[in-house]
Amino acid sequence: MDFAAQFEHGLSYTEFLKAHGTSDQQTRWKSVFDQVKLTSGQLSLLASFKRDMKVLCVAGAWCGDCVNQCPIFAQFASATPKIQLRFFDRDVHNNLAQELAVCGAPRVPAVLFLSEDNFPCGRYGDRTISKYRQVANDLEGAACSTGIVPLGSSLLDAVIQDWLNEFERIQLILRTSGRLRQLHGD
Repeated sequence: MDFAAQFEHGLSYTEFLKAHGTSDQQTRWKSVFDQVKLTSGQLSLLASFKRDMKVLCVAGAWCGDCVNQCPIFAQFASATPKIQLRFFDRDVHNNLAQELAVCGAPRVPAVLFLSEDNFPCGRYGDRTISKYRQVANDLEGAACSTGIVPLGSSLLDAVIQDWLNEFERIQLILRTSGRLRQLHGD
């Protein structure tokens, strides 16, 4: 798949919600966005990013897991110009969703990280380890939350850190790449 071409068809966070979210869904996403408070250390880490990274996120405005995670990505992208974030509706971009399938299904959110010159560097999704630990502890509950009941603050903080760890891991892949170090002369 030509991920560079796909990236060009992606939407910003705001455009995605406007195009694919109902008023109620947009309200839930805004609520989580407003709850995402990055610490000074997290903001410093994001500000230290040296390499551009392209981030493709397959999501559904209706999906509770997306409601509780995608606003985190938007907050990261707003903290550094090094993250270029694009969203894709799972049902509209079914080919991309299938390409990023998790455990044999097009689950969301699914994230693909690309280098500035469009080489895949990593994939991550659909939930973080902190969320899966909570789900495993509550197996009697629904398989996919509605996003109506937001993550508790401690779980939200853990999920933010889980995702930041992955964004940092990709940044370090890009920063230490011999090919990119030669390209940038560092």
